[in-house]
Amino acid sequence: MSLLSQTDIKIVLFAVPDITASRYPLLTLHFSATHTQRAGFMKKRSQPIRKLPQHWPSHLRYITVSHHHSSVTPSILAHIKAPLNEKGVNSKPAGRPKVVIKGIRNTSHPANGQFGLFAAQKIAPRTHILDYIGEIHCDERPDSDYDLSLCRLPDGISIGIDASAMGNEARFVNDYRGISDRPNAIFLEGSTPSAEMTIAIWSSSEEIKKGQEILVSYGKSWWQWRTNIE
Repeated sequence: MSLLSQTDIKIVLFAVPDITASRYPLLTLHFSATHTQRAGFMKKRSQPIRKLPQHWPSHLRYITVSHHHSSVTPSILAHIKAPLNEKGVNSKPAGRPKVVIKGIRNTSHPANGQFGLFAAQKIAPRTHILDYIGEIHCDERPDSDYDLSLCRLPDGISIGIDASAMGNEARFVNDYRGISDRPNAIFLEGSTPSAEMTIAIWSSSEEIKKGQEILVSYGKSWWQWRTNIE
């Protein structure tokens, strides 16, 4: 809301003295000037604070853009910022995703007592849901259950996105096995608004209903690897 204040300004102008005159002529002008003054105009704008998602664990750091670990050298960073192949898709700018985190209280669910990712609204087929956000790294992290493979370089270096200590809602997406006949979402290579490689979660060929759990396939290799280390 704007606060308007009107100020009457009086200006008195004296003419150059006329030495032949018995007195100096005086010219006086009156006019009104209106200026607009916004309430709080000089106050510094506060930066918006992003609220944590409901049920977000207090020991985890919530981020909306992936961070780079020290193992990511400038040459590796240049590679992941390179243009993607034809399979790459552009991700939308980070905003509040169409998902919610919920605790799972179902003894028949493989993740009973943990969390899952659920649709906060109806999600159309083949729709970008959210990016998988975390720490981009090149070191080995065999103990992490949240380390997603981003790509492998020609020299054999593997680049991953680890959401074990920091990330977004995507880290809570569960594998469909033991829950559903098939996944209703998939991982796709993509590109962030800053042209950096990423992995995004997209809905599959069918609509995801509001309240339905979003499920992907971790891949057989992931399960084989977990079985071997256990």
